Amino acid sequence: MTQKQQPLKMHLQFFAQTFSPDNVMVYEAKDGTIPDKYNELILNDVMQNSKIMQLGVYEEMSEKEKKFSYFAEGPGAYWINETEKIQTSKATWLEVTMRAHKLGVVLPVSREYLHYKMANFFEAMRPKIAEAFYKKFDEAGILNVNNPFSQSVEQSAEKAGSVVTGNITYDNILSVQDKLNDHDEEPNAWISKTQNHTALREATKKENGVLQSLYDRGNKTIDGITTVNLKSKNMEKGTLYAGNFDHLRYGIPFNINYKISEEAQLSTITNEDGSPINLFEQEMVALRATMDVGLMIIKDGSFAKLQPKETEKPTP
Repeated sequence: MTQKQQPLKMHLQFFAQTFSPDNVMVYEAKDGTIPDKYNELILNDVMQNSKIMQLGVYEEMSEKEKKFSYFAEGPGAYWINETEKIQTSKATWLEVTMRAHKLGVVLPVSREYLHYKMANFFEAMRPKIAEAFYKKFDEAGILNVNNPFSQSVEQSAEKAGSVVTGNITYDNILSVQDKLNDHDEEPNAWISKTQNHTALREATKKENGVLQSLYDRGNKTIDGITTVNLKSKNMEKGTLYAGNFDHLRYGIPFNINYKISEEAQLSTITNEDGSPINLFEQEMVALRATMDVGLMIIKDGSFAKLQPKETEKPTP
């Protein structure tokens, strides 16, 4: 199964710019909306690297909230005899509301950046902004870490009772898939991490004298299903998530905004000696970038998890 491709050029609400980023210097435009070209490039970087955005379904948004409907249960078909009246069945049609929350990043840089052209500045900042955004979004939406949303893949699996505890083994991987099957779902993707590679290679079973393996590292699949690796220290080694990611929706309603400060003291970023960074004293500037992003899981039974056993602490 190949990984779903998401549209890289999204139909977002772009705002008209009053200047050309190729001519204006950073110190002449210290706040506003990131110019269209660089806004789209940053969003492309976010979408290409975020595991939620790679696997989930994009919902176009133009406001902080969006209501949309979906079939929770579709109409059925019937066998009929000739001239017999066709029966009709009632479909369950539900309306849900997806809400966007603001995500922000602060990046301190040398004061010399003020004399960059806007185009050069955002080209230099682009990978740093994108990485901060997609890592934070994935940790919230998958792991439920610092999560402003009411849902996450972690919460969804727990709520559905679809958690298997144990090591990464052949049988436990199948047990995770069985949890999804119990909810009439089939996984279309797995989420793992690079530290699981050895355990996945060793998750084998001998049947009729033949050693069977579920993991194909070359094709990046588990049991033939697309597998992506989440880079996060908050995801414990030995953890796997499986799910039908067609039931995970996300949206980005607005352009990315920014503001540059020369005088703030940064409380959440420190120097090597542990002291807070003071931009004025250290001749630095800080870029604050914010974006709004929404997330919605429309069926809890769509996700399951394999979690390692808790390590017993030695008796003191």
